[in-house]
Amino acid sequence: MSELSRGYFLGFIGVAIFALTLPFTRLAVVELHPMFISLGRTVVAAAAAAAILMVTRQTWPSQSQFKQLAFVAAGVVFGFPTLSAFAMQTAPASHGGVVLGALPLATAVMSTIFARERPSPDFWLWSLAGSAAVIVFALRDGDMTLTRGDVFLFAALLAAAMGYAAGGNLSRTLGGWQVICWALVLSLPITVPGTLLFWPPDISNVSASSWFSFAYLALMSQFIGFFFWNKGLAIGGVARVGQVQLLQSFMTLGAASFLNGEKITPSTLLFAAFVGLCVWFGRKAKIG
Repeated sequence: MSELSRGYFLGFIGVAIFALTLPFTRLAVVELHPMFISLGRTVVAAAAAAAILMVTRQTWPSQSQFKQLAFVAAGVVFGFPTLSAFAMQTAPASHGGVVLGALPLATAVMSTIFARERPSPDFWLWSLAGSAAVIVFALRDGDMTLTRGDVFLFAALLAAAMGYAAGGNLSRTLGGWQVICWALVLSLPITVPGTLLFWPPDISNVSASSWFSFAYLALMSQFIGFFFWNKGLAIGGVARVGQVQLLQSFMTLGAASFLNGEKITPSTLLFAAFVGLCVWFGRKAKIG
């Protein structure tokens, strides 16, 4: 297996894990406050991260790496978890899955800032086509208006793209799993008080399904998924491997149907298929 293929493979595993994030968030927000979900999941993940960092005796990041970790934390520790949790209060997970299909374009844009990558015009053409389809879908699904959920989803998209690009670039020097571990641990002074502030008033009233959803978000979406994702981005390139995220729409649609009982319409599948086609052609374009 070539290095590029290995990067795609690792990226695909990460995407498969992330694909269940919105469906499980949709289940959790029924009984848990969005802020508790978004901050609490990072605290649980940080506990596991701290243990691994201590056992493996990792050295502290350098000053320049600390600065990059701040962007990673802002994007994937605070931004995306919080914004997506609020989005799932009103928007169906299937809708969010298609809207987040624009993540590859946003990640590619961020890669020019954080990783100094230079995608070719062909790459931008296919990325823009896929993203345009996502915007049309969001407007069409919302009766030609952007809903509150859409605003949160688009903001979450930008936050995730920034965190992915910064994390993928930093993984080349710090290591894939080390990046997310340090980002989580260094965020604890903020995430711990925030979690306690939004702690459920009576945890006995929270169902097992909500706690299971919360556990998945903490250990898989917020932690293990990044082990594969960051390494894949570091090996294959942020912009190129980032295109694998377009396949996430299909996986999220399936999960939303199975976990949330959401009806997947033919038009939703059509938009998701077109977005997936764009990534197929975009992955062949040159990136400098």
